[in-house]
Amino acid sequence: MSRKAKKGASSLSYYLQKTYWKIITLKPSTILLASLAIATSVFLLGGGIYDILEQPIIAFVSGGRVIPYYPQALNEQLLGESIASMILYSLGILGLILMYQSTKYAYSPREAFTTLLIGLLLLLIGWIIVEFFLFPSTISPFQ
Repeated sequence: MSRKAKKGASSLSYYLQKTYWKIITLKPSTILLASLAIATSVFLLGGGIYDILEQPIIAFVSGGRVIPYYPQALNEQLLGESIASMILYSLGILGLILMYQSTKYAYSPREAFTTLLIGLLLLLIGWIIVEFFLFPSTISPFQ
């Protein structure tokens, strides 16, 4: 290897140019990008930023018993509510993904219908329980 080639290969500008082209030509998979976008949206919709900034309490415990707590203001919630809403949003998104995947089974109608039905049930279960969290007095069976 010539002296000029060694000098060019070891120079900082050559290294930065090579790194720049690697970053520019990087092609992440679409599944990875979609998964990252879904996880970010579930985290944000579920109240992840609130959980990080406010550090809400997990539950009220007094004398070995868990005391139910219903917040009176918009800025009050328990950590369990946030985690449960994230799980339910994920359940609904999983239902949507299953409903989309059911279109791949066009030549197997039974499998397509089963996948569609399971996806629809997951979506409805997630939606109904999230609605119960948002409006407990309108859906409550204990009225």
